[in-house]
Amino acid sequence: MKEQILFLVELQNIDLEIEKFMLKKVDLPKEITRLDEGLEAVERELEESGQKLDKLKADHKAKETALKNGIENSKKAKSRLLEVKTNKEYEATLKEIDAINEKSSGIEDEIIHILEELDKVNEDLKIKESETTSHRSGCENGKRRLEKELDSIGSVLDDLLNKRDKIRSGIKAKFLKKFDIIKDRKNGRAVVPARGEVCYGCHMNIPPQMYNELQKSERLMLCPHCERIIYWEGRDDNV
Repeated sequence: MKEQILFLVELQNIDLEIEKFMLKKVDLPKEITRLDEGLEAVERELEESGQKLDKLKADHKAKETALKNGIENSKKAKSRLLEVKTNKEYEATLKEIDAINEKSSGIEDEIIHILEELDKVNEDLKIKESETTSHRSGCENGKRRLEKELDSIGSVLDDLLNKRDKIRSGIKAKFLKKFDIIKDRKNGRAVVPARGEVCYGCHMNIPPQMYNELQKSERLMLCPHCERIIYWEGRDDNV
C-alpha cells in the first residue's frame, strides 16, 4: 500500500510539472509578443522624432527663403524711392518698405524659434536613438532566451508525459480513478501531505486517531475536510 501512495504522490508532482510547462507554452509566446510590441512602440517614437526633425528643417528652409525674398523686395522698394516723383508715391513706398521689414523681422523671430526647436529635437533624437539601440538589443536577447525556452518545452513535456504514463501504469485502477476524480474537483491538486496533524491542502486539523493511522500508510486516506488524498511525509512533525 505504501508503494501505491508513493506512486500517487509522484503522479501528483509530475502532473503539477506538466501543468507548469503547459502554462509556459501559452505564456512564453505572449511574452515574446509583448517584447515585440514594446520595441515597436520605442521605434515608433524614434520615427516620430525623426519626422518632427524633418518638418522643422523644411520649415527652416522655407523661412530662410521667405526672409531672403523679403530682403530682396526691400532692396527693390528702396531703389524705387529714387524714381518716385510725388510725395504720395514716396510715402506709399516707405510704407511698403516698413511692411516688408516688419514681416522680415517676424520671420527672423520664427527662424530663431525654429533653430531652438531644432536643437531640442536633435538632442531628443540622439537620446531616443541610444535608447532604441539599447532596447532593441535587450529585446533581441530576451526573445532568443524565450524562444530557446519555448523550443525546449516540447521535449520536456514528452519526457514528463512518458514518465506519467509509466507511473499511472503502476497504480491500481481504483486508486487511479479516485485520484482523477479528486484532481478534477480540486483544481488539479488531488494529493497533499499532512504534518503535525494538519492537512496541507486545506490547513485544517486531522483527528489524532486518524493521523496516527495515516502514519502507518496501510490504506488510502482522505482528509475529512477537503476530501483530498493525504499522506504522511515521514518527517519529524516538530521540524
